[in-house]
Amino acid sequence: MGGYYESHIDRKIREAQEQGQFDNLPGAGKPLSDHGREYDEDWWVKDWLRREGAAGGALPPTLAVRREREDVEVTVDKRHSEDEVRAYVSALNEQLRKARAGLMDGPPVLLRPLDADRVVRGWRERRVRPSSRS
Repeated sequence: MGGYYESHIDRKIREAQEQGQFDNLPGAGKPLSDHGREYDEDWWVKDWLRREGAAGGALPPTLAVRREREDVEVTVDKRHSEDEVRAYVSALNEQLRKARAGLMDGPPVLLRPLDADRVVRGWRERRVRPSSRS
């Protein structure tokens, strides 16, 4: 006889279902919030930040550097000269180097350094045509 084996976990889940413990849970019957999106290896960090509303000062240094790199356009657009943009990119690249080398606290960061010429080119283009980001 090919009997059915029910593990302890399977039994607990079945019993909870029979007792209605999974009924009317928030989000029941709705698609997962990230369904159809490309996998993001840092999903847990972004989800934690969204849930906790963490401010920049509460972030571990490596995550603060990651966020700064993501916001580079907004930050450099506040600079007034190409020299200021290049100095900022150089300083940020140094922080990224330290993060990659494990010299900063927090989860590992594997971001490449920024290309200063590319950042400056983007900065110039955005200064010529006003942004619609207001």
